Amino acid sequence: MATQEASMSRSEIVNNYTNLDQRGIVIAEYVWIDAEGNSRSKTRTLEPRDDGKQWDVDTLPIWNFDGSSTAQAPNENSDVYLRPCAVYPDPFRKGNGNILVLTECWNHDGTPNKYNYRHECAKLMQAHAETVPWFGLEQEYTLLDLNDKPYGWPQNGFPAPQGPYYCGVGTGRVVQRDIVESHLRACIYAGVKISGTNAEVSKSQWEFQVGPCVGIGMGDELWIARYILARVAEDFGVKVSLHPKLIPGDWNGAGMHSNFSSKEMREEGGMKAIETAIQKLEARHLEHIAVYGEDNEKRLTGRHETGTIDSFTYGVANRGASIRIPREVAAKGCGYFEDRRPASNADPYRVTGILMETIYGAV
Repeated sequence: MATQEASMSRSEIVNNYTNLDQRGIVIAEYVWIDAEGNSRSKTRTLEPRDDGKQWDVDTLPIWNFDGSSTAQAPNENSDVYLRPCAVYPDPFRKGNGNILVLTECWNHDGTPNKYNYRHECAKLMQAHAETVPWFGLEQEYTLLDLNDKPYGWPQNGFPAPQGPYYCGVGTGRVVQRDIVESHLRACIYAGVKISGTNAEVSKSQWEFQVGPCVGIGMGDELWIARYILARVAEDFGVKVSLHPKLIPGDWNGAGMHSNFSSKEMREEGGMKAIETAIQKLEARHLEHIAVYGEDNEKRLTGRHETGTIDSFTYGVANRGASIRIPREVAAKGCGYFEDRRPASNADPYRVTGILMETIYGAV
């Protein structure tokens, strides 16, 4: 006779444990970014606070990890410290005060780790807080099977040409919508300012948008959304690729289009401030490209809705330009602009940070 455990599904068995009483213990998942721009995490349990309040950035303990195993520290001095910087409800463990803790990486001597890009970005955002910078990031990605092949692609060859897949509906046009829907709901539960999703131009390519977020919150929200996406895809046995040009040839690459506005840009007559900002961006084009993601030269070719990597262009409603001014912004005379150069694997702290530095000055 089959045992009760053998007759139950894996998810039912797991639920037997996840539904157990936590006895007031809070489970905190500490999340950080490693040397290659991947999210990592580990789990810590916390006793309830003496004052009965929820754990937050100011009260959560600093923790550490083995930086030699993530290429963030040498083996002979491997401790890297995790300093909490943002807290979100955990959509995976849910309830009981369980949380995701986004952290910064710091060295033993009290200096930010080499790959801690948040620290400098936060200083820029704080120094220029009076500009009230709003950001919105459009994160494109591709879903892969365990053999690193995009879902829905034939084992040998290619799918039908691009055209039907963008914002597509129906079998043969889109794949893995259940992952996209799960990610959307998980982000909403966590309090991430996710503002939309859609199928993208290449088959198995999707996009989610986060924002508008003010200042350093943009990088925080995008990184935790990336972490949640990786965790959701893990549950489905699917890989997530942020490579900007995964498949050579006549297929769209993946970007992280970055929308920006300041208070003066959003006010009447703000087009003048937008044009001034674009002139400053043109003068530092190559400096931006240097931090806008790895392998971006494979994507920024002047084809597939991109500008060329070695030149700077801008225009109204032009998706082949470096900077696009939306048509409604040009008509209204104020609003925002879209920087179309960042690759899908770019670090949002580096992208938003250099935008602030170029437009409003270094600190």
